[in-house]
Amino acid sequence: MTINTTYHDDTSACVEEVIRTVGNEIIFGMPLALGKPALFANELYRHAKRNPDIKLTILTALALEKPEGASDLEKRLLGPLVDRIFGGCPEFDYMKDFRAGTMPGNIQLYEFFNKAGGYMGSPEAQQNHLNSNYTHVIRDGIEFGINVYGQMLAVRNGNGSGPLYSMGCNTDISLECIAALKKQRAEGKKVAVIGEVNENLPFMYGDAVVPASDYDIILQSDKTCYELFGPPKESVSDVDHLIGLHVSTLVKDGGTIQVGIGSLGDAIVSGLQLRHTDNAGYNAIIEKAGIKATYGELIHKVGGTDPFTEGLYGSSEMFVDAFMELYKSGILKRKVFENVPLMELINEKRLNCEALPENLFDLLIEKEAVQEKLREKDVRFLTAFGLVKEGVTWKDGKLCHGDTAYEPDLSVPENRQAIKAIRGEKLNGGSVILGAFFIGPRSFYKALNTMGEEERKLFGMSGVDKVNQLYGDEKLRALQRKDGRFINTAMMISIFGSVVSDALDDGRVVSGIGGQYNFVSMAHALPDGRLIMMVRSTRGSAENPQSNIVFNYGHCSVPKHLRDIVVTEYGIADVRGLPDKDVILELIKIADSRFQDDLLARAKKAGKVPAHYAIPEAYRHNTPDKVSAFLDPYKKEGLFEVFPFGTDFTDEEVALGGALRAFKAKATKSKIGVAVSLAGEFFRSVPDDAGPYLSRMGLNAPSEFKEKLLQKVVISALKSSGRVSA
Repeated sequence: MTINTTYHDDTSACVEEVIRTVGNEIIFGMPLALGKPALFANELYRHAKRNPDIKLTILTALALEKPEGASDLEKRLLGPLVDRIFGGCPEFDYMKDFRAGTMPGNIQLYEFFNKAGGYMGSPEAQQNHLNSNYTHVIRDGIEFGINVYGQMLAVRNGNGSGPLYSMGCNTDISLECIAALKKQRAEGKKVAVIGEVNENLPFMYGDAVVPASDYDIILQSDKTCYELFGPPKESVSDVDHLIGLHVSTLVKDGGTIQVGIGSLGDAIVSGLQLRHTDNAGYNAIIEKAGIKATYGELIHKVGGTDPFTEGLYGSSEMFVDAFMELYKSGILKRKVFENVPLMELINEKRLNCEALPENLFDLLIEKEAVQEKLREKDVRFLTAFGLVKEGVTWKDGKLCHGDTAYEPDLSVPENRQAIKAIRGEKLNGGSVILGAFFIGPRSFYKALNTMGEEERKLFGMSGVDKVNQLYGDEKLRALQRKDGRFINTAMMISIFGSVVSDALDDGRVVSGIGGQYNFVSMAHALPDGRLIMMVRSTRGSAENPQSNIVFNYGHCSVPKHLRDIVVTEYGIADVRGLPDKDVILELIKIADSRFQDDLLARAKKAGKVPAHYAIPEAYRHNTPDKVSAFLDPYKKEGLFEVFPFGTDFTDEEVALGGALRAFKAKATKSKIGVAVSLAGEFFRSVPDDAGPYLSRMGLNAPSEFKEKLLQKVVISALKSSGRVSA
């Protein structure tokens, strides 16, 4: 069925057309994170809010919300920062009402993923959470009844052929959902697909480029070209850096990498950059850390410590800005192509995609990429990948280039020799990453937008049904994702190897499973793939730490039979295929030493390890002091920075944020001690070096007691952190 796309510049009229099309019962799907059509979503919500006859169900994930401070101090710190970083980004009205508890009864919100910890105190959100693997979201959403789907679109001029559209940041579920709704329309169901055009959204390639006819309505005006939501980068702790350093040794040159968002992803990339750009220094560091001596055999088998001469390919549901850092460093450079014979030849190192060999046609015939007697379809293949010179055509049963015609029968030696004259110079159409969605700081969007189109085509986008699994084209995807290292994060890991990453033992969802299980499965399905599960050894405050390596837990995200490699700041546990006894002992070795004895005692009591076993002395000193003592000398040299790839925060904001967090933790532990300290500040003058911080907080000239008290809190916090003189 042909769709007659309509174009709107009025959001209200667009919503009214949707209601006329599908009626008053609307189940509205949107992609997660950045790709939501904010103006359409807000107007649809307002219509439903005004009209109780409309029953609106919103099905999405990861709403993007501007941070708001709870206390006066938090608001003073966040206010200017939010204005600077998020200025011009529309907020979602439905989320404001949801947070305030004022969402009308005719509107329901369901999400399959959310910001970690964002809904811990919301019974409604917990009750409405959709537990679906990322690759099953559309299957489940269609069964849920989605009849309207909307997303943000990028646009560019089609050079006389009209505008071209791209799904930009969210091919993830959009490709599959639109295809499913087309099928429903063909079956007579009333559906609507809306694209909201934002010219600030990077125009991405791969499977992201779509015709206007995929959409019933395209909404575009000056108002739809709002600023993109760009969350600032997280700070990278010492623990994160040491985990990243260990992981960096497990990535194989010429292989594939998947990483996620956040500080651990940045720590991994920081370690890989150090390995590539200062290899001698990198090897000296990992030798001093004992990583080579302890895990040398595993590193040799799984990863490496040399620079990346072949480079890496990225295969990751989330195209995080850390991948851009890998690209700029010359690490993300291994190109893959959408063709099995070509990938076989490349992996066998018989085909260099940057300089095509003399025996190119012999290789292609050997791999049955083309027939020995070339056909028109063979020529289309050759031209598509740049295997023959630009301008080669098929005419009257021959290959033609300029005024010269070439016989297609390559079984004749003279013909095979002659055709070398039109051999291409390098392969075209390769990509260095395949992602399903992206979100990052505004500098990331700027980097994509300012790239030339040919360079941007290196960053392919597709759906999670393709990115997150092998099914559908297993042979090609296995060739592309050779030596895959799928690096994920856990909240906790049991000593038996089961992973806790999305929920607590009482059932409350912390975030959602997302694509983690998909990548775990793929790591085991690929013959040369490995799963690397990262976990910080402890959580909680320094005064009340809790181990993240636990004996058992009441929830499991990934079962123990899918255990593989586990990394903490204290080391690496390669537990794939080991019996329970050895899994337990290897994981205890990389646990915080304050909890090792208890874990071992419980394992012995359960009869899971030998009663006589004692933890080797080399693993008995896993403490936070050991981490900081090791990294501190290197940090003084400028390595292992808190923000290795820069930050949107000012120096004052970084200092204030850290100092106030520490002060809050201190106040929680000892309210009397903090009160005494604050009282003392009222009898001291304001330190000169506190001026810039107080000015940033609007507390340099307090006019009332409350402001004076806040000023003393800030000064006390800064003194405790060593930022200002005592």
